[in-house]
Amino acid sequence: MRPLDVGIGMCAAILAVGVLAGPAHAEEQGRATDLRAAGWSLKETGTTARFRGLAAVSRTTAWVAGSKGTVLRTLDGGRSWQDVSPPSAVAEQLELRDIEAFDARRAVALSIGEGEASRVLRTEDGGATWAETFRNPDPRAFYDCLTFFDARHGLAMSDPVDGKFRILATDDGGRHWRVLPGEGMPEALPGEAGFAASGQCLVSAGPRDVWLATGGGASARVLHSADRGRTWRVAESTVPAGDPARGVFALAFRDRTRGLAVGGDYRAGQASPQAAAVSSDGGRTWSGATTPPPAYRSGAAWYPYSGGTALAVGPTGTDVTTDGGRNWRPLDAGSFDTVDCAPDTGCWAAGEKGRVARLERR
Repeated sequence: MRPLDVGIGMCAAILAVGVLAGPAHAEEQGRATDLRAAGWSLKETGTTARFRGLAAVSRTTAWVAGSKGTVLRTLDGGRSWQDVSPPSAVAEQLELRDIEAFDARRAVALSIGEGEASRVLRTEDGGATWAETFRNPDPRAFYDCLTFFDARHGLAMSDPVDGKFRILATDDGGRHWRVLPGEGMPEALPGEAGFAASGQCLVSAGPRDVWLATGGGASARVLHSADRGRTWRVAESTVPAGDPARGVFALAFRDRTRGLAVGGDYRAGQASPQAAAVSSDGGRTWSGATTPPPAYRSGAAWYPYSGGTALAVGPTGTDVTTDGGRNWRPLDAGSFDTVDCAPDTGCWAAGEKGRVARLERR
Protein backbone atom coordinates (compact mmCIF):
# COMPACT_ATOMS: atom_id res chain seq x y z
CA MET A 1 0.00 0.00 0.00
CA ARG A 2 1.16 3.51 -0.68
CA PRO A 3 3.18 5.26 2.00
CA LEU A 4 0.97 7.32 4.32
CA ASP A 5 3.68 9.37 6.03
CA VAL A 6 7.45 9.70 6.13
CA GLY A 7 8.67 6.12 6.30
CA ILE A 8 5.35 4.32 6.89
CA GLY A 9 4.00 2.55 3.87
CA MET A 10 1.55 -0.16 3.13
CA CYS A 11 3.20 -3.44 3.27
CA ALA A 12 6.42 -4.26 4.50
CA ALA A 13 9.96 -3.85 4.48
CA ILE A 14 12.45 -6.29 5.77
CA LEU A 15 11.92 -9.43 7.44
CA ALA A 16 15.40 -10.50 7.68
CA VAL A 17 16.33 -13.82 6.36
CA GLY A 18 13.57 -16.36 6.28
CA VAL A 19 16.22 -18.81 5.15
CA LEU A 20 18.28 -18.22 8.30
CA ALA A 21 15.65 -17.46 10.91
CA GLY A 22 13.66 -20.68 10.57
CA PRO A 23 13.08 -23.11 13.43
CA ALA A 24 15.97 -25.23 14.64
CA HIS A 25 15.83 -28.77 15.99
CA ALA A 26 16.38 -27.71 19.61
CA GLU A 27 13.55 -25.22 19.46
CA GLU A 28 10.83 -27.87 19.58
CA GLN A 29 11.98 -29.01 23.01
CA GLY A 30 13.30 -25.70 24.32
CA ARG A 31 11.96 -23.84 27.30
CA ALA A 32 10.74 -20.28 26.98
CA THR A 33 13.63 -17.88 27.54
CA ASP A 34 13.06 -15.14 30.09
CA LEU A 35 14.64 -11.97 28.70
CA ARG A 36 14.21 -9.86 31.86
CA ALA A 37 17.98 -9.56 32.17
CA ALA A 38 18.35 -8.50 28.52
CA GLY A 39 17.87 -5.21 26.73
CA TRP A 40 18.70 -3.37 23.53
CA SER A 41 22.24 -2.01 23.20
CA LEU A 42 22.29 0.81 20.64
CA LYS A 43 25.03 0.71 18.01
CA GLU A 44 26.24 3.94 16.42
CA THR A 45 25.60 3.83 12.67
CA GLY A 46 26.63 7.35 11.72
CA THR A 47 23.50 8.01 9.69
CA THR A 48 19.98 9.37 10.17
CA ALA A 49 18.36 7.02 7.64
CA ARG A 50 15.24 5.17 8.75
CA PHE A 51 15.85 1.42 8.64
CA ARG A 52 12.79 -0.73 8.02
CA GLY A 53 14.79 -3.50 6.37
CA LEU A 54 16.86 -5.79 8.60
CA ALA A 55 18.61 -9.12 8.12
CA ALA A 56 20.22 -10.75 11.15
CA VAL A 57 22.84 -13.23 9.97
CA SER A 58 24.46 -13.82 13.39
CA ARG A 59 25.42 -12.02 16.60
CA THR A 60 28.27 -10.39 14.69
CA THR A 61 26.83 -9.92 11.20
CA ALA A 62 23.72 -7.94 10.21
CA TRP A 63 22.42 -5.89 7.29
CA VAL A 64 20.04 -2.92 7.44
CA ALA A 65 18.30 -1.13 4.55
CA GLY A 66 16.32 2.07 4.58
CA SER A 67 15.58 5.53 3.29
CA LYS A 68 17.58 7.36 0.59
CA GLY A 69 18.88 4.07 -0.76
CA THR A 70 20.93 3.35 2.37
CA VAL A 71 22.34 -0.12 3.11
CA LEU A 72 24.75 -0.76 5.99
CA ARG A 73 26.52 -3.96 7.05
CA THR A 74 28.35 -4.89 10.25
CA LEU A 75 30.74 -7.81 10.72
CA ASP A 76 31.76 -7.06 14.32
CA GLY A 77 28.53 -6.99 16.29
CA GLY A 78 27.74 -3.36 15.52
CA ARG A 79 31.00 -1.79 16.68
CA SER A 80 31.53 -0.54 13.13
CA TRP A 81 29.33 -0.29 10.03
CA GLN A 82 30.21 -0.32 6.35
CA ASP A 83 28.16 1.81 3.98
CA VAL A 84 27.45 -0.66 1.18
CA SER A 85 24.58 1.29 -0.39
CA PRO A 86 23.79 0.60 -4.05
CA PRO A 87 24.90 3.73 -5.97
CA SER A 88 21.77 3.71 -8.14
CA ALA A 89 19.50 3.49 -5.09
CA VAL A 90 21.28 6.42 -3.45
CA ALA A 91 21.19 8.50 -6.64
CA GLU A 92 17.45 8.00 -7.01
CA GLN A 93 16.72 8.19 -3.27
CA LEU A 94 14.93 4.85 -3.34
CA GLU A 95 13.04 3.62 -0.28
CA LEU A 96 14.62 0.27 0.61
CA ARG A 97 12.07 -1.40 2.87
CA ASP A 98 13.19 -5.03 2.92
CA ILE A 99 16.46 -6.93 2.79
CA GLU A 100 17.11 -10.67 2.94
CA ALA A 101 20.67 -11.85 3.56
CA PHE A 102 21.99 -15.38 3.09
CA ASP A 103 25.35 -14.65 4.71
CA ALA A 104 27.90 -11.83 5.05
CA ARG A 105 28.34 -11.50 1.29
CA ARG A 106 25.00 -12.29 -0.37
CA ALA A 107 21.87 -10.18 0.08
CA VAL A 108 18.74 -9.15 -1.83
CA ALA A 109 17.08 -5.78 -1.21
CA LEU A 110 13.67 -4.42 -2.25
CA SER A 111 12.75 -0.81 -2.93
CA ILE A 112 9.09 0.14 -2.76
CA GLY A 113 6.92 2.52 -4.74
CA GLU A 114 4.60 2.79 -7.70
CA GLY A 115 5.73 1.44 -11.03
CA GLU A 116 9.48 1.52 -11.63
CA ALA A 117 10.24 2.61 -8.06
CA SER A 118 9.63 -1.02 -7.06
CA ARG A 119 12.92 -2.81 -7.75
CA VAL A 120 15.01 -5.74 -6.56
CA LEU A 121 18.78 -5.40 -6.11
CA ARG A 122 21.26 -8.21 -5.42
CA THR A 123 24.85 -8.37 -4.20
CA GLU A 124 27.26 -11.32 -4.06
CA ASP A 125 30.30 -9.47 -2.73
CA GLY A 126 29.18 -7.88 0.53
CA GLY A 127 27.71 -4.82 -1.15
CA ALA A 128 30.82 -3.82 -3.12
CA THR A 129 28.68 -4.14 -6.25
CA TRP A 130 24.95 -4.51 -6.83
CA ALA A 131 22.93 -5.78 -9.78
CA GLU A 132 19.37 -4.66 -10.43
CA THR A 133 17.52 -7.92 -11.12
CA PHE A 134 13.94 -6.63 -11.34
CA ARG A 135 12.30 -3.31 -12.18
CA ASN A 136 8.52 -3.26 -12.01
CA PRO A 137 7.07 -2.40 -15.44
CA ASP A 138 3.44 -2.14 -14.32
CA PRO A 139 2.37 1.30 -12.99
CA ARG A 140 -0.48 -0.38 -11.10
CA ALA A 141 1.85 -2.59 -9.03
CA PHE A 142 3.51 -1.54 -5.77
CA TYR A 143 5.84 -4.14 -4.26
CA ASP A 144 6.20 -4.24 -0.48
CA CYS A 145 8.08 -7.26 0.90
CA LEU A 146 10.47 -10.11 0.19
CA THR A 147 10.98 -13.55 1.70
CA PHE A 148 13.21 -16.52 0.86
CA PHE A 149 12.59 -20.21 1.57
CA ASP A 150 16.25 -21.06 0.97
CA ALA A 151 19.18 -19.61 -0.94
CA ARG A 152 17.45 -20.18 -4.29
CA HIS A 153 13.69 -19.84 -3.88
CA GLY A 154 12.05 -16.59 -2.89
CA LEU A 155 8.97 -14.42 -3.36
CA ALA A 156 8.03 -10.75 -3.37
CA MET A 157 4.52 -9.37 -3.06
CA SER A 158 2.70 -6.39 -4.51
CA ASP A 159 -0.47 -4.67 -3.41
CA PRO A 160 -3.50 -5.82 -5.42
CA VAL A 161 -3.53 -5.44 -9.20
CA ASP A 162 -6.86 -6.18 -10.90
CA GLY A 163 -8.29 -7.09 -7.50
CA LYS A 164 -5.64 -9.59 -6.38
CA PHE A 165 -2.29 -9.47 -4.60
CA ARG A 166 0.52 -10.03 -7.11
CA ILE A 167 3.35 -12.49 -6.37
CA LEU A 168 6.82 -12.36 -7.91
CA ALA A 169 9.02 -15.49 -7.75
CA THR A 170 12.68 -16.43 -8.16
CA ASP A 171 14.31 -19.86 -8.37
CA ASP A 172 17.93 -18.71 -8.61
CA GLY A 173 18.55 -16.64 -5.51
CA GLY A 174 17.06 -13.42 -6.86
CA ARG A 175 18.97 -13.22 -10.15
CA HIS A 176 15.78 -13.54 -12.21
CA TRP A 177 12.10 -13.00 -11.36
CA ARG A 178 8.71 -13.87 -12.86
CA VAL A 179 5.13 -12.96 -11.97
CA LEU A 180 3.14 -16.00 -10.83
CA PRO A 181 -0.31 -16.68 -12.28
CA GLY A 182 -3.11 -15.12 -10.24
CA GLU A 183 -5.69 -17.90 -10.50
CA GLY A 184 -4.85 -19.30 -7.06
CA MET A 185 -5.00 -15.94 -5.26
CA PRO A 186 -8.27 -14.96 -3.50
CA GLU A 187 -9.91 -11.64 -4.35
CA ALA A 188 -8.71 -8.71 -2.28
CA LEU A 189 -11.13 -6.68 -0.19
CA PRO A 190 -11.86 -3.08 -1.18
CA GLY A 191 -8.99 -0.95 0.11
CA GLU A 192 -6.94 -3.98 1.21
CA ALA A 193 -3.14 -3.91 0.90
CA GLY A 194 0.03 -4.63 2.85
CA PHE A 195 2.05 -2.35 5.11
CA ALA A 196 5.65 -1.57 4.09
CA ALA A 197 6.64 -0.97 7.69
CA SER A 198 9.10 -3.71 8.66
CA GLY A 199 9.68 -6.12 5.80
CA GLN A 200 7.47 -8.64 7.57
CA CYS A 201 4.21 -8.56 5.66
CA LEU A 202 5.43 -11.58 3.68
CA VAL A 203 7.20 -14.33 5.65
CA SER A 204 8.09 -17.98 5.14
CA ALA A 205 8.90 -21.07 7.21
CA GLY A 206 10.34 -24.27 5.83
CA PRO A 207 10.68 -25.13 2.14
CA ARG A 208 7.19 -24.24 0.86
CA ASP A 209 4.99 -22.35 3.37
CA VAL A 210 4.52 -18.58 3.11
CA TRP A 211 2.12 -16.08 4.72
CA LEU A 212 0.96 -12.62 3.63
CA ALA A 213 -0.43 -9.98 6.03
CA THR A 214 -3.01 -7.38 5.09
CA GLY A 215 -4.78 -4.29 6.36
CA GLY A 216 -6.73 -1.32 5.12
CA GLY A 217 -9.85 -3.34 4.30
CA ALA A 218 -12.89 -4.23 6.34
CA SER A 219 -10.86 -6.90 8.16
CA ALA A 220 -7.18 -7.64 8.69
CA ARG A 221 -6.45 -10.92 6.99
CA VAL A 222 -3.63 -13.47 6.71
CA LEU A 223 -3.19 -15.39 3.47
CA HIS A 224 -1.28 -18.71 3.48
CA SER A 225 0.27 -20.71 0.66
CA ALA A 226 1.72 -24.20 1.09
CA ASP A 227 3.12 -24.37 -2.46
CA ARG A 228 5.46 -21.35 -2.67
CA GLY A 229 2.82 -18.86 -3.65
CA ARG A 230 0.86 -20.64 -6.38
CA THR A 231 -2.37 -21.17 -4.41
CA TRP A 232 -3.58 -19.36 -1.29
CA ARG A 233 -6.23 -19.63 1.39
CA VAL A 234 -7.33 -16.70 3.51
CA ALA A 235 -8.27 -16.26 7.19
CA GLU A 236 -9.41 -13.27 9.21
CA SER A 237 -7.22 -12.23 12.12
CA THR A 238 -8.42 -10.59 15.34
CA VAL A 239 -6.33 -7.45 14.76
CA PRO A 240 -8.67 -4.50 14.08
CA ALA A 241 -8.89 -3.05 10.58
CA GLY A 242 -11.60 -1.05 8.80
CA ASP A 243 -9.30 1.94 8.21
CA PRO A 244 -6.33 2.54 5.86
CA ALA A 245 -4.04 2.90 8.90
CA ARG A 246 -5.07 -0.34 10.64
CA GLY A 247 -4.32 -4.00 10.17
CA VAL A 248 -1.64 -6.66 10.51
CA PHE A 249 1.76 -5.08 9.94
CA ALA A 250 4.03 -8.06 10.62
CA LEU A 251 3.97 -11.84 10.85
CA ALA A 252 6.45 -14.29 12.39
CA PHE A 253 6.17 -18.07 12.02
CA ARG A 254 8.37 -20.32 14.13
CA ASP A 255 7.49 -23.31 11.97
CA ARG A 256 4.70 -24.19 9.58
CA THR A 257 2.04 -24.18 12.34
CA ARG A 258 2.91 -21.63 15.06
CA GLY A 259 2.67 -17.98 14.16
CA LEU A 260 2.31 -14.47 15.49
CA ALA A 261 0.64 -11.41 14.01
CA VAL A 262 1.17 -7.85 15.27
CA GLY A 263 -0.14 -4.49 14.12
CA GLY A 264 -2.82 -2.02 15.12
CA ASP A 265 -3.19 1.63 14.09
CA TYR A 266 0.13 3.22 13.13
CA ARG A 267 -1.03 6.81 13.70
CA ALA A 268 0.54 8.40 16.75
CA GLY A 269 -1.88 8.71 19.64
CA GLN A 270 -4.42 6.26 18.21
CA ALA A 271 -5.36 3.31 20.38
CA SER A 272 -4.46 -0.24 19.29
CA PRO A 273 -6.26 -2.37 21.88
CA GLN A 274 -5.87 -5.72 20.09
CA ALA A 275 -2.43 -5.35 18.55
CA ALA A 276 -1.43 -9.04 18.54
CA ALA A 277 -2.85 -12.43 17.59
CA VAL A 278 -1.57 -16.01 17.63
CA SER A 279 -2.14 -19.09 15.46
CA SER A 280 -1.31 -22.73 16.20
CA ASP A 281 -2.65 -24.21 12.96
CA GLY A 282 -0.59 -22.55 10.27
CA GLY A 283 -2.74 -19.45 10.05
CA ARG A 284 -6.08 -21.18 9.44
CA THR A 285 -7.45 -19.58 12.60
CA TRP A 286 -6.28 -16.74 14.84
CA SER A 287 -6.90 -15.89 18.50
CA GLY A 288 -6.37 -12.51 20.07
CA ALA A 289 -3.63 -12.18 22.68
CA THR A 290 -4.93 -12.28 26.25
CA THR A 291 -2.55 -9.48 27.22
CA PRO A 292 -1.50 -7.77 23.98
CA PRO A 293 1.18 -5.12 23.56
CA PRO A 294 -0.11 -1.75 24.77
CA ALA A 295 0.22 -0.01 21.40
CA TYR A 296 0.82 -0.46 17.68
CA ARG A 297 3.65 -2.85 16.83
CA SER A 298 5.24 -3.08 13.38
CA GLY A 299 7.73 -5.96 13.72
CA ALA A 300 7.99 -9.37 15.38
CA ALA A 301 10.50 -12.21 15.70
CA TRP A 302 10.76 -15.52 17.54
CA TYR A 303 13.71 -15.98 19.89
CA PRO A 304 15.63 -19.09 18.71
CA TYR A 305 15.74 -22.36 20.67
CA SER A 306 13.01 -21.19 23.01
CA GLY A 307 9.63 -22.79 23.46
CA GLY A 308 7.53 -19.65 23.37
CA THR A 309 9.64 -16.51 23.52
CA ALA A 310 9.21 -13.76 20.93
CA LEU A 311 9.76 -10.02 20.56
CA ALA A 312 7.52 -7.31 19.11
CA VAL A 313 8.70 -3.76 18.33
CA GLY A 314 7.15 -0.44 17.41
CA PRO A 315 7.63 3.31 17.73
CA THR A 316 6.68 3.29 21.43
CA GLY A 317 8.67 0.28 22.60
CA THR A 318 9.49 -3.42 22.63
CA ASP A 319 7.43 -6.18 24.21
CA VAL A 320 8.27 -9.81 24.95
CA THR A 321 6.17 -12.94 25.29
CA THR A 322 7.26 -16.22 26.88
CA ASP A 323 4.04 -18.17 26.24
CA GLY A 324 3.88 -18.13 22.46
CA GLY A 325 2.16 -14.78 22.06
CA ARG A 326 -0.73 -15.07 24.47
CA ASN A 327 0.65 -12.59 26.99
CA TRP A 328 3.10 -9.74 26.36
CA ARG A 329 5.01 -7.47 28.75
CA PRO A 330 7.17 -4.37 28.11
CA LEU A 331 10.90 -4.88 27.64
CA ASP A 332 12.15 -1.50 26.37
CA ALA A 333 10.68 1.94 25.62
CA GLY A 334 12.87 2.84 22.62
CA SER A 335 11.55 3.29 19.08
CA PHE A 336 12.15 0.53 16.52
CA ASP A 337 10.38 -0.49 13.32
CA THR A 338 11.66 -4.01 12.77
CA VAL A 339 13.32 -6.90 14.60
CA ASP A 340 15.06 -10.12 13.55
CA CYS A 341 16.85 -12.98 15.31
CA ALA A 342 19.60 -15.17 13.85
CA PRO A 343 20.00 -18.90 14.63
CA ASP A 344 22.84 -18.19 17.09
CA THR A 345 20.37 -16.08 19.19
CA GLY A 346 21.75 -12.81 17.84
CA CYS A 347 18.70 -10.52 17.86
CA TRP A 348 18.76 -7.09 16.20
CA ALA A 349 16.30 -4.20 15.92
CA ALA A 350 16.30 -1.16 13.64
CA GLY A 351 14.26 1.98 13.09
CA GLU A 352 14.18 5.74 12.74
CA LYS A 353 17.11 8.19 12.86
CA GLY A 354 19.68 5.48 12.18
CA ARG A 355 18.74 3.48 15.27
CA VAL A 356 20.12 -0.09 15.27
CA ALA A 357 20.53 -2.21 18.39
CA ARG A 358 21.51 -5.71 19.43
CA LEU A 359 19.85 -7.60 22.28
CA GLU A 360 22.36 -8.04 25.10
CA ARG A 361 22.42 -9.15 28.70
CA ARG A 362 22.48 -6.24 31.12
